[in-house]
Amino acid sequence: MKLIMKAGFIILLSLILFNCRSQKDLSFRPKVVYKSDQLIITQVSPNSFEHTSFLQTNDFGNVPCNGLIVKNGNETIIFDTPTNDQGSEALIKWIMETLHCKVNAIIPTHFHNDCLGGLKAFHDHHIPSYAYFKTIDFARENKYIIPQNSFRDSLTLKVGDKKVTAKFFGEGHTKDNVVGYFPADHIMFGGCLIKEIDAGKGYLGDANVSAWSGTVAKVKEEYPDVQVVIPGHGDYGNKKLLDYTIHLFKTQ
Repeated sequence: MKLIMKAGFIILLSLILFNCRSQKDLSFRPKVVYKSDQLIITQVSPNSFEHTSFLQTNDFGNVPCNGLIVKNGNETIIFDTPTNDQGSEALIKWIMETLHCKVNAIIPTHFHNDCLGGLKAFHDHHIPSYAYFKTIDFARENKYIIPQNSFRDSLTLKVGDKKVTAKFFGEGHTKDNVVGYFPADHIMFGGCLIKEIDAGKGYLGDANVSAWSGTVAKVKEEYPDVQVVIPGHGDYGNKKLLDYTIHLFKTQ
């Protein structure tokens, strides 16, 4: 009788633990938390938000362009600006008034307008900017707004009591593309180095196509625990985006 009661207790405890774990897994669902004509913000994990703005191009039409906000405590760090200062103003205002957070830093992941087109607004709010040293060189050459602080190889910053990293793995979409990572949420901002599933190769005017696949292979090896991957354009997903990009640019 005691054995039966003990076995029943173990089964009941297992069911309770399984149910709690299941409820925890189901407790978060990605959702749009802000939407206007120029900016969309989507919460993709408990402490991370994708921001999407739009860039009118000659070859690809009105292109949605992604960035990432990561949050811990009352602090945030942003990867890539919206495409213009108006979008950046809206993003900064939403973070301050809705999240009730300060912005510790803005990190453009390469020198194109879809990464730093709204940089002036951040500087106007006295938000420091950080970029790979080649991004700063290319921004200067193209007469864009220049990020304030440079780094070589990699950068680590604190957001609350967590860390955020940006790292250069090699050339691909551009000669300066870096990847952002927020270990607390296992989330990666791949920027334009990473393609959404079924995407084409896109703009190649500043690309190193022969190096692209190998660069992304290094990214995949560096972050085996990544769960969410946000590309520069299109839908976010998981590490399958890395595999897709590797295959898309693989040379025989």
